[in-house]
Amino acid sequence: MIVSVFIIVVSAFLFVYWFRYTCLLILSTRSARNYTEVVAEANGLRFLETRSELTGVDQHRLDQLQQSLERDYQVITYLLRHAGSYNLEGQSFEQLLLRLDYKLMSFWYRIARMASESWARRALLEMSTVIGHFANTMGERTAVSTRL
Repeated sequence: MIVSVFIIVVSAFLFVYWFRYTCLLILSTRSARNYTEVVAEANGLRFLETRSELTGVDQHRLDQLQQSLERDYQVITYLLRHAGSYNLEGQSFEQLLLRLDYKLMSFWYRIARMASESWARRALLEMSTVIGHFANTMGERTAVSTRL
């Protein structure tokens, strides 16, 4: 019985470690051309400004920044879903992982803001990075479709 519990705990820990490492690895990769700013400006997304505002703000402002990120996330996922080149088979495993990571960071933000502002800031920073990755993906799709 104890061995089974130990195996389950270790397996869960390794899965969480793999998931976090994979998400951070995906977010750290850079493409040849960065479309993030172009897509953000064209669609009125504020995640770049939100990222720069994260240092030195109070808890109330962090909540406003989180709401702004939620809005941007909804817009960018809508754009990705309704892009001309979108299909469910074309949705990469990376995107699925990053969507899950965003949701988990959003949940973590709600917990962390009660315990530590620095943890809450880090969660918001990762959420904005995920949105930036999706914005760059949207820009790449648009660039590829205009070349065809």
